[in-house]
Amino acid sequence: MNKQFFKPTKKVYITSLTLIITAFATAFFPRIISAAGAPKPINFLHFLLVPFALLVAITKTPTKDRKQIAISWELITACLLFFGVMIASALLNQAGVINVFLGFMILVEPFLLVLAIVCIPLTIASFQKLRAWLLGSALINLLVALVQKPLIDAGKLSVAQYTPQDAIQGVFYLSGAGGYVSCSVSIAVALYYFLNAKSVSIWIRVFWLLGAFYQMLISDSKQVLIVFVVGWVLLSFTKIHNFGKILMYFIAIVIFLLGFYWAMQNLDIEGLGAFKMWFERTEIYGPDGEAVKTKLAGIRLILSYYKSPLNWLLGLGPGHSVSRLGGWFFRDYWDLLAPLGATTHPVSTEAWDVINSSWLALSSSMFSPMFSWVGIWGDLGFLGLGVYLYLGYILWSRLAQDDFSRLLILTMFVFGLIFTQMEEPGQSLTVAVLIGLQWQERQIARQARQRSLHRNADANSSLEFT
Repeated sequence: MNKQFFKPTKKVYITSLTLIITAFATAFFPRIISAAGAPKPINFLHFLLVPFALLVAITKTPTKDRKQIAISWELITACLLFFGVMIASALLNQAGVINVFLGFMILVEPFLLVLAIVCIPLTIASFQKLRAWLLGSALINLLVALVQKPLIDAGKLSVAQYTPQDAIQGVFYLSGAGGYVSCSVSIAVALYYFLNAKSVSIWIRVFWLLGAFYQMLISDSKQVLIVFVVGWVLLSFTKIHNFGKILMYFIAIVIFLLGFYWAMQNLDIEGLGAFKMWFERTEIYGPDGEAVKTKLAGIRLILSYYKSPLNWLLGLGPGHSVSRLGGWFFRDYWDLLAPLGATTHPVSTEAWDVINSSWLALSSSMFSPMFSWVGIWGDLGFLGLGVYLYLGYILWSRLAQDDFSRLLILTMFVFGLIFTQMEEPGQSLTVAVLIGLQWQERQIARQARQRSLHRNADANSSLEFT
């Protein structure tokens, strides 16, 4: 009787974990598979597998943990609310149905994957399996990026329309922000490994971290380092109630910045010269400087097309402004999406005109008028932006209970102020898995403590009876 009862639970559980891993893999590897000749629709597969993995996980999970259930319902409710805002925006602005689906999935997909991981009870073996897949995928990405450098220098590997540095993109090969995404994933996972793999030699963990840093230098992904440092500074502000911890963060940040500045000024290392050049061009950063004017051009374009007070609430429609969907996705996959009823807006084209006419925007995506936060606001208005921030608040307050998880969230926030990298599935789903792993590790530790307490209580009861 007991075997019959437990057997279906085990079968469903394994299926849920396998689906989660498969969904992650279909978002992490399709770029390089597509570059090797696979059809472009392979890049859309994860949009179907992630919600399917979540559906299976939610409907078949055997968990009765009240905390897991409460968090799951809160995330589901917020996602549905965001979907409702997106539909309202699409109806107001006559956006296509495919716009709604893709816009929703690009922004909410990482929350769906986190939810799928959170709502299933992981054993230690299953936790290790999920972690191994993440670490293995990230290591492959790093090694591929390091191999691409000599191959590109020797002319053995195509760089397409990219510069040789920008084409070092790991498994995100030949995609718009592939170099930044690849480097961000490498650094995030290297930090995770450095902080968590305590049983592994410190030299191995440091070596992985140095490898990720070297990838940043050879791929000219300087903004990734800036983002992680800014995220680190923002994290220190959240420790204001803990003087000892904020002092520790402050000292570490100052030492790092002083060391990096010295290296930039005194060492002849590939990639550091670019940092020095941008730091010294102070004339472009003033209120009337070209950097500010170029960066805010997207906001001016969006406001020029407001026709109703409702646009302030609901924007111009999903994919109708400077989000990843409107700015990049439709441009790259228009031949596939146009027959499905995709709709566009002049704002996207005009934003590209601004980029192509600005030496600054063409020199660095740091100054691009297309970036995620203005894209979400432009597409969905203040109402959509508010609900999306509420989703982030749930993630921050309910799941991200450790400094590393919160650092990842803050870096994604900062990435959203620079470019549309926050909306890149390969990066956002990697962050989702990392946060899910951190949460599950705490759950496993908590359950182990509870079992230990129960054993001690049972032992004490037995002694009292004796």
